[in-house]
Amino acid sequence: MGLLQDMGVIPKGTRFFSADNSFIVKYLILGIIYVLAFAVRLTSVLRFESVIHEFDPYFNFRSTKYLVSEGFYSFHNWFDEAAWYPLGRIIGGTIYPGLMVTAAFVFWGLNAINLTVNIRNVCVLLAPFMASNTTIATYLLTKETRDEKSGLIAAALIAVVPGYISRSVAGSYDNEAVAIFALIFTYYLWVKAVKTGSLFWSAGCALTYFYMVSAWGGYIFIINLIPLYVLVMLIAGRYSHRLYIAYNTLYILGTILSMQIPFVGFQPVYSSEHMAAFGVFGLLQLYAGIYWLKSILNPELFSKLFRTLFVTVAVGVVVGLAAAMATGYVSPWTGRFYTLLDPTYAKEHIPIIASVSEHQPTTWASLFFDLHLLCFMLPAGMYFCFKDMTDASIFLILYGVTSIYFAGVMVRLMLVLAPIACVLSAISISATIQNYMQYLLPARGKKRLSSGEDRLSSVDSQVSIVVVLGSAVLLCFYVIHCTWVASEAYSSPSIVLAAKQPDGSRLIFDDFREAYWWLRQNTKEDAKIMSWWDYGYQITAMANRTILVDNNTWNNTHIATVGKAMSSDEDTAFEIMKKLDVDYVLVIFGGMTGYSSDDINKFLWMVRIGGGVYKGEIVEKDYFTPSGEYKIDKEASKTMLNCLMYKLCYYRFGEVHTEYGKPGGYDRVRNAEIGNKDVRLKHVEEAFTSQHWIVRIYKVKREDNRS
Repeated sequence: MGLLQDMGVIPKGTRFFSADNSFIVKYLILGIIYVLAFAVRLTSVLRFESVIHEFDPYFNFRSTKYLVSEGFYSFHNWFDEAAWYPLGRIIGGTIYPGLMVTAAFVFWGLNAINLTVNIRNVCVLLAPFMASNTTIATYLLTKETRDEKSGLIAAALIAVVPGYISRSVAGSYDNEAVAIFALIFTYYLWVKAVKTGSLFWSAGCALTYFYMVSAWGGYIFIINLIPLYVLVMLIAGRYSHRLYIAYNTLYILGTILSMQIPFVGFQPVYSSEHMAAFGVFGLLQLYAGIYWLKSILNPELFSKLFRTLFVTVAVGVVVGLAAAMATGYVSPWTGRFYTLLDPTYAKEHIPIIASVSEHQPTTWASLFFDLHLLCFMLPAGMYFCFKDMTDASIFLILYGVTSIYFAGVMVRLMLVLAPIACVLSAISISATIQNYMQYLLPARGKKRLSSGEDRLSSVDSQVSIVVVLGSAVLLCFYVIHCTWVASEAYSSPSIVLAAKQPDGSRLIFDDFREAYWWLRQNTKEDAKIMSWWDYGYQITAMANRTILVDNNTWNNTHIATVGKAMSSDEDTAFEIMKKLDVDYVLVIFGGMTGYSSDDINKFLWMVRIGGGVYKGEIVEKDYFTPSGEYKIDKEASKTMLNCLMYKLCYYRFGEVHTEYGKPGGYDRVRNAEIGNKDVRLKHVEEAFTSQHWIVRIYKVKREDNRS
């Protein structure tokens, strides 16, 4: 810098880190955070390769390739014959296209400037890129609701928070990759619109809400939280014309735009999940009308008119709502919405929802694992919001309270909690450090203290040093925890498994891709594959074969039919497979390697879903021991030992020794010796078993031609 001053490039006396040039420091910090958020999410690519993770992202990847190669019109009208055989699936009208369109525009943009990239790499790196953008959106939201210092801390916290990293590492090509950015940016523009009353910011908020609607079904959280905020503001007596302009613009423009998404359609005007927004819209018009009448009428006349209007409107609302519900114009709440209100609802009424691990309630261990220090700083942030009550801080409080509840009900919604946890924690950290730093950095020109005041100041300084250093140590532990979680817990793609050997080296299990490639190379192009719905997207994307059910789970009866086939004896299952033209059956088995997410551990959900549709034919208790236990050893029930799933998983397994000192057929997941070692197959034959026995594929035999 001194050299630049000597050369005359920078005026002498210029100090980059002075208060006048603080914006340089601010942008430098934001730039470092932006890069950090991207880099910390690349572990999976560096450790494995550029590969798509999990299950749903494979459908998104396949759809994006179709969009890029065929164009938007063909993508919008795409009928996928390879899914849900023999039903098929209309893709354009059953998805949120925001993720695919975003990736396509990035791909087209890079190629337009002669940066030739593969669409797979764009899809793999899109989530880290959007996570970096989310740090900027979080900074803007926190700055708008508090101050710049809190905004910088919030951006740093969300860059590495595990609750967000879990869905934004490289390869996590799912809807949430772009939706969280859209969520935070929508809230930022909403706060800005309420503070300014500007049509510009309100319209911008509606546009980002439209982007959110196009990307993820979680947009329901936005269109219910904002009306709740407006209602609280009315009750608290904080009504203003700024609030009126912001909400009306958002609701009218946002509703019209959201209805342009085919999958959403007319839901914003007739589904129960959107009625709160509509009700608050009507209430706001009524409140504004009353507010205006009160300003022009005398108190006595206004009181009479108000009572008449109140009774008329109340009766009209009750009658109108009852008529809408009775005629079916307003559709009832969905099963997923009921699950958010009652966590036990899905298990009792919709087992297909309860069978998904991310729909389970969040444990305290998981909460701390995903938030760490933020668990304790979040309540402190709420305290500071209550202490300095503003319109913006009320919004943060409501966002925090509602997200805490929903994240506790469903572990997947930790994604919604993580951003506000970072914002509120940043507010508490910033306020705490500022409060104590004033004792360490006294103001210039301060009068000399007396001896008593000097001793008191010395004590305050010592306490301040402890608090500031303690905060720094806790933040260091937070960074260490987040880095470890990002590296070890959330950077392992489900398609490629890894385990540590005694010498510390990594053992790679690539059975999934091995099996899918075998299907692609060794089966007919029109072959139909029956598997549990978890693997449907991967089979269609990687093996390019037709499947019966997949992760869309839109047809519970079709999934129940597959569950019935897996749960029945081989003869009954064969009749079902004949009706569905099944050529191959694929099962996942972890008894050899200790892979616990296999089909035997998922089998009870197949029984429950199948039994929910085929009542009396599939009974859950028939698969338990007389004492009510779920076992695979000699104590297992006869129904369990003879069902198709058991036979396909344990065929020839009795001949295998998995551990030293254990008998043949020892299952390393269930820690038990299997009960039926002499499995014989009648209607299917083994076609392929992967290297580590994780994926097993069987060919369905065809009946002899009796003519």
